[in-house]
Amino acid sequence: NPLLDNLKRRGHRFVQYADDCNIYVKSKRAGSRVPGSVSRFLRCHLRLSVNEAKSAVNRPSRRQFPGFTFSPKLNRRIGVKSIKRFKYRIREITCRIRGRRIELIVKELRRFMLGWQGYFNFIQVRYILKELDSWVKRRLRCYLWKQWGCRGYRELKKPGVSRDLAWNIAKSAHGPWRLSRSPG
Repeated sequence: NPLLDNLKRRGHRFVQYADDCNIYVKSKRAGSRVPGSVSRFLRCHLRLSVNEAKSAVNRPSRRQFPGFTFSPKLNRRIGVKSIKRFKYRIREITCRIRGRRIELIVKELRRFMLGWQGYFNFIQVRYILKELDSWVKRRLRCYLWKQWGCRGYRELKKPGVSRDLAWNIAKSAHGPWRLSRSPG
């Protein structure tokens, strides 16, 4: 690739994925100079157009690159848009009006989450994975509460929850999302 060879020759650091490319420079001055020369090179030598809406000069922590971004300390982390898409997909799978057995939902969740984890496995900021995992578990508990309906008391008694606690939780005025956080 002539562009990448040119960037290597000039000593710039860059990351390429398919037709996307992030170029990292050391100073603001270089940040204002390099995009113009790269755009000119792409237009004149390779006859390619550059999407100005997607092009920007910014700090690495403020830009997203195929689902990833960098923390202020330059550790790889999952991008905000990727987390929103993840939660949207989990909400689709665990939608309470689908009326599916919990075993089928867990199977579908497992398949989706294994693929997602495989893609984002090399991130360095790991706490977000723990937060997302606990959020998914709470979604499943909420799904079960909604599925149980009036028989929540009996379902809580099965695994050995005390009679008083099961009664207080089952007869609570709170909704399934709030009850999915309760100690039962």
